[in-house]
Parts: sequence; structure tokens; C-alpha cells
Amino acid sequence: MTSTPGGPPESSGPAGRRTRSAMVSVLAVVLIGLNLRAGIASAGPLFEDLQNLLGYGPLTASLLPTIPVLCFAVAGAGTAWLVRRCGLEPAIALALALLTGGLALRVYESTALLLVGTVIGMCGLAVCNVAMPTYIRQHHGARAATMTGMYTVSMTIGATSAAALAVPVARGLDSPTAGLAAWAVPAAVALAVFVPLAVRSRLSGDWAGRRDVPYVSPWALLRTRKGQLFTALFAAQAFLAYGVLGWYPHILISRGLDATTAGLMLGLMQLVGIPTMMVLLTLAGRPWLLRTAFMITCGASLAGYVVLLLAPVDWVIGTSILMGLGFCVFPLLMLLISRSGDTSAETTALSTLAQSLGYLGAALGPFGLGLMNGLLGDWTAAIVVVMAVSALQLVLSHRVSSPAARF
Repeated sequence: MTSTPGGPPESSGPAGRRTRSAMVSVLAVVLIGLNLRAGIASAGPLFEDLQNLLGYGPLTASLLPTIPVLCFAVAGAGTAWLVRRCGLEPAIALALALLTGGLALRVYESTALLLVGTVIGMCGLAVCNVAMPTYIRQHHGARAATMTGMYTVSMTIGATSAAALAVPVARGLDSPTAGLAAWAVPAAVALAVFVPLAVRSRLSGDWAGRRDVPYVSPWALLRTRKGQLFTALFAAQAFLAYGVLGWYPHILISRGLDATTAGLMLGLMQLVGIPTMMVLLTLAGRPWLLRTAFMITCGASLAGYVVLLLAPVDWVIGTSILMGLGFCVFPLLMLLISRSGDTSAETTALSTLAQSLGYLGAALGPFGLGLMNGLLGDWTAAIVVVMAVSALQLVLSHRVSSPAARF
């Protein structure tokens, strides 16, 4: 068989295969982002229905929103080892499989299986959390800001959709546990798209089992100013994010809103972050505006918690918008992490350190806030604590975004 004078079409040659692979990689980043908060955000509006159905006590009620953060700390700490052991893409594929299986397990009307499924799924999320900045650096390094923006926007869209649809989906399925398990479906889609990338990486020998891959200890970075600042800031923002994701609907319900409206407000809070984070990431792309981007989002965060404490529930839309603007600390910090270090191994090490220890400290957020409310019967003291952490976040962001810093 002879070829045509023009040769084979580009789409069938190496260049075409690289283009298709790049497109699948971008799609995978978006799909993974969509799933990284959906399983968490969908639970908050259903906590009251779950407790009424399963009959568990206040300790379990406080533990449920804390499990994700603890899993992020414990499982995240082993991500650098897992990536070096089996490869970056296979590690992410394994994490997506754990996420899918864990979420699906929550379909049963059992407190034990609810807890076990949450632990399994959140361990999968933990590995993705740590590994994705390295994946973006390794495969999209020239477009790190753009891909970080796409990743965090898709994460916010997933969380917003899950928060807003959690109650309607659960009611449509006539079960809050089935409503939780429904979010295993998009996780399975992400897994199906990513598996070919993992197989291709494994066959090509990239990272997989290679002893010549450099290893950087995350814990050695804890002795550095960079490691300390990144870890402390990550802990502060995660404390706020997961404390709010876990309890904001409950706070609003306790003040007279119905569950559906409370879920919509949680969705609104995350929705406003989408255009905001794109603007802030654009600012952060210019080194001299990085601190400005951090100060805008941290200032909005602190203002939102002040309004939540002092204003009546009628101000809930404004409160949700301000708090949503405050969530944009996360993408700015992830962008800094993906740019930090001279190698991918250093990026993985810093991401592992900041997220494992950061989430361990942040576990005090959902658990402590819920326990304070259970003991005191009121959310006032808990919100004051949140305000103090928000102020600390402002100070840490000011330092980490210093023009003199070289990360």
C-alpha cells in the first residue's frame, strides 16, 4: 500500500497522538477537579437528614465533617512515597478508584458503612490533592497558571453543584444515603478518562518504579521558612474552608432557613469564587500583584465572618458572597506550590508537607466548631474562633506573598 503524496494526515502521526493525549490530559484535570469537593460539599446539607435517619449522636455528627480533613492529613502524608513507588499517573488512578468505591459504599443505611465509605473516599481525595500540583507542573508547566485556574474552577463548580443539588437529589432518590452515593457516578467518569493516561505512563516507564527518580523528604522542608509558611497558611485556609463547608448550612438552618435554601447559600458561596479566582490568578501571574490578590481574598474572608457574627440572617446572600470570595486563598496557594522547587520531586515534597500537616491542624475546624456548638448550644463562640483564624490567615498570606520571597 502506498501513501498519498501528502503523506498521512497529521492526526494519525506522532504529532496527532501528542495532541490527543494533551487534550485528554486537560479533560482529566477538569474532571478530577469536578470531583475533589463534590463528595464533601454534598454531605453538609444532608447532615441533619442523615442523623435523623441513622440516629447517631453528637460525637459522630462532629466526626463526619472531620473525617475528610483527617484523611487528607494521614493519607496525604504518604503520597510522595506512593508516587515514587508506582508512578504519578498510576497513583492518581488508584486514588480515583478509592474515591469512587468509597462514595458508592455510602449508599447503605448504616452509620458504620457511612463512616467507612467516607474514610475510603477521602483517602482517595487526599492523594489527588497532593499529586495534582505535580501533575500540572509536569504536564502543563508552561501553562501552570491557566491549568491551575481550570483545575480550581472545576473544583468549585463541582462543589457548588453538589451543595445546591444535594437535597433535591436525595429527595428524588428518596434517601439521604443514596443522595450521597450518587456522587460516585461522576467520580467513575473521571476514573475512566484517567486510566488510559495511567496505563500509558506505566508502559512508558515514566516515574513507575524507577530508582533514579530523585526523592526529596517533605519533613526536611519543615525546617525551612518556606515549609513553615506554606504549611501554616494551608492549615489556616483549610480550617476555614472545611469548617464552613461542614457547618455553614447547619448554622443557617439553626437561624431559621430551610435545608434547601441553606444548601443553595452554600452553593452561592462557592459559585462566586469562580470568576473571582480567575481574576485573582491573573493578578497572581504578575509577581508584583501577588500580594494584592492575597489581600483581596483574605480581607473578604474576614469581613464575611464578621458579618455572619453580627448581621441578621436576612443578610445571608451578602455573607455568602464575602465568604465565597475568601475561598480563593486556596487556588493562589496551589499556584505558589506548583511553581515552587527546582524539580517535580521538590514540588511533591512541599505539597505533601503543606497538605498533610496543614490538614491535620485544620481537622480542629469541623470537629472543634461542631463540638463547641454541641456543648454551648450556640454558634457564637465558634464564629469568633473562625474570625481569629481568618485574621491569622491574613497575616500569613501577607508574609508568603512578600515580593522579597523566593519560592
